[in-house]
Amino acid sequence: MMRSDDDQLDAIDRIQRAWQAQRPDVDVSSIGVLSRATRIARYLERTRQQALAELGTDAMTLDVLATLRRSGLPFRLTAGQLRSSALITSGAVTKRVDKLEAAGLVRRDNGGPDKRVVFVELTDAGRALADDTLARLMEREAPLLTPLTPTQRDELETLLHRWLLWLEQHHPD
Repeated sequence: MMRSDDDQLDAIDRIQRAWQAQRPDVDVSSIGVLSRATRIARYLERTRQQALAELGTDAMTLDVLATLRRSGLPFRLTAGQLRSSALITSGAVTKRVDKLEAAGLVRRDNGGPDKRVVFVELTDAGRALADDTLARLMEREAPLLTPLTPTQRDELETLLHRWLLWLEQHHPD
């Protein structure tokens, strides 16, 4: 999409225009989508990391606590379920759970019917941290959507959903 108002050009517009001038025979429209998505993702990642640091936690901690919290009562998953729900490796799960257990935010329990299966369960402190962090993080992130109307937010979410679903189906990790 070409913009006509030069004061509304972003860095990606300038890159696209330069390529279009140099290589009019090449469709450079993917630059407009992919480069913006990449830049936006980096900005949002930095913003979230900063917000989490100010809230006294980090993305890895919140990932495990939130995965357990979202699982519903009794806020307990096997290490394998946690790994697949949080999309992390088994080694990463072990390290994260060790750290969170030492902090009193989760506990391990192998008291199920199969004593070889280890469950990871939120403690009351872990649940409180997950709930508090989620609420405060959502409050901090809400202004990032300010430039979009509610309808535009819904449309963007629909488009991103469609795109991500296609990518997950056609380019699995």
